[in-house]
Amino acid sequence: MSHSPASTAALNDQQRSAYIREQVLAHGVELRQRFPILKHQDALGAGILLFALAGMIGSAALYIGGYLAWWACLLLNAFFASLTHELEHDLIHSMYFRKRRVPHNLMMVLVWMARPSTINPWVRRHLHLNHHKVSGTEQDLEERAITNGEPWGIARLLMVGDNMMSSFIRFLRAKTNKHRWTIVSRTLKVYAPLGLLNWGTWYVFLGFHAINAVSALLGASVAWSATTLQVMAVVNIAVVVLVGPNVLRTFCLHFVSSNMHYYGDVEPGNVIQQTQVLNPWWLWPLQAFCFNFGSSHAIHHFAVKEPFYIRQLSVPFAHKVMRENGVRFNDFGTFSRANRWTRATKQATDAQPQTA
Repeated sequence: MSHSPASTAALNDQQRSAYIREQVLAHGVELRQRFPILKHQDALGAGILLFALAGMIGSAALYIGGYLAWWACLLLNAFFASLTHELEHDLIHSMYFRKRRVPHNLMMVLVWMARPSTINPWVRRHLHLNHHKVSGTEQDLEERAITNGEPWGIARLLMVGDNMMSSFIRFLRAKTNKHRWTIVSRTLKVYAPLGLLNWGTWYVFLGFHAINAVSALLGASVAWSATTLQVMAVVNIAVVVLVGPNVLRTFCLHFVSSNMHYYGDVEPGNVIQQTQVLNPWWLWPLQAFCFNFGSSHAIHHFAVKEPFYIRQLSVPFAHKVMRENGVRFNDFGTFSRANRWTRATKQATDAQPQTA
């Protein structure tokens, strides 16, 4: 099927979606012909992973050696970790080593270790593939878990950047003990072991320094034991080189992703209504640590099997085609509508989604 931009006015959303997909995939073929290196998908995936891991290890070594400021190490590693998130997403769709399970699963392990704040990637595979089937509905557990559909307020702000806080707030909202136990057991299951260790380290770090700060304000000091101080020296390093970068990356990714996906009143299966392109200039500080997710992720909903680096290269072309065919760009009203597609102001008062 081939249509000029003018002729697509007569198409319905399903036909527009098919047209966008056709054009984006054809552009991907053109890119691979123009740059033959792009045809080596497995090698590129493995190479990007090695680059990201080398960057994280190198900046950590420079920080520990006293050659790099803590904030520079944290920012660099948040950026490198964002690459591994994109790789995990592609791996979930079996884009690298599809028929070679050993290197495929090795990559899954390594991207998880680079981002220990996340859930088990093999569990996430089921959630994410389900997300594509039921995007924007109550059954979309992946997006609801990162606050898509929640009205904006203190609770959502806390939940966006802290996965354990998100589970805790949902625990407090649960109406029955059975539901509370389900939330606790599922949280422990999907975050074990790396996620629990990551967030435990984060809370120890916050608690220790909060106690010291309050004590200083009161004109006192805490007589920590030598063992505690030794442990906290390790915790401080872990937060700078791995935990802190992933807290920053998590907030940036979840803020952008939860607000570029629509929720609640979308037509089932209508890809046009599932996402918007969210790329204003003021979001660039966040986009830098989720690898331009707000600009490129909507392309993925139309061309699911294109790896993230092809999506990035396709952005100028894909955005033109998407804009001409009804995909929204920078619909900031979604912040006040709790991510509803309908622009009527009454949608902002709709009941919030049930606890994921």
